[in-house]
Amino acid sequence: MEQNNKGDKSGGQGATPFAQTYFHGTKADLKVGDFIVVGNNSNFGQRKNAKYIFLSATLDAAIWGAELAVGAGRERIYLVEPTGAIEDDPDLTDKKFPGNPTKSYRSTEPFKVVGEVSVWKEHPAEQVKAMKDALEKLKEQGINSLNDE
Repeated sequence: MEQNNKGDKSGGQGATPFAQTYFHGTKADLKVGDFIVVGNNSNFGQRKNAKYIFLSATLDAAIWGAELAVGAGRERIYLVEPTGAIEDDPDLTDKKFPGNPTKSYRSTEPFKVVGEVSVWKEHPAEQVKAMKDALEKLKEQGINSLNDE
């Protein structure tokens, strides 16, 4: 019997006693049980109302999300559970990054906050500045996020 694994992010490993952990980096102050939903102003691209929300299976990608998030709040990393389908984030899975090494995904369905990572190590300040400068340069060149389309 064949199974359709389209959209299955388990890598075909079958059942395990461990669920996939997903992270969401932000400056929003959320509580366990809250839902992250589409429609808020995006932290990236053209800063319009976001059509997608994002999560990652790697802590490092979530840390970048928190560090690059717009706003004055404290940087936070939440553990989240998707409530619907997730797909690869096209900004991070093109020819430059085949195979989605950051394990970054997007969805139009809410994520439920199930916890917060309270201890994590930020990137060096000069590395964050370089990333922000690179994103600003892309914006000046008119290179927009694929998630704005």
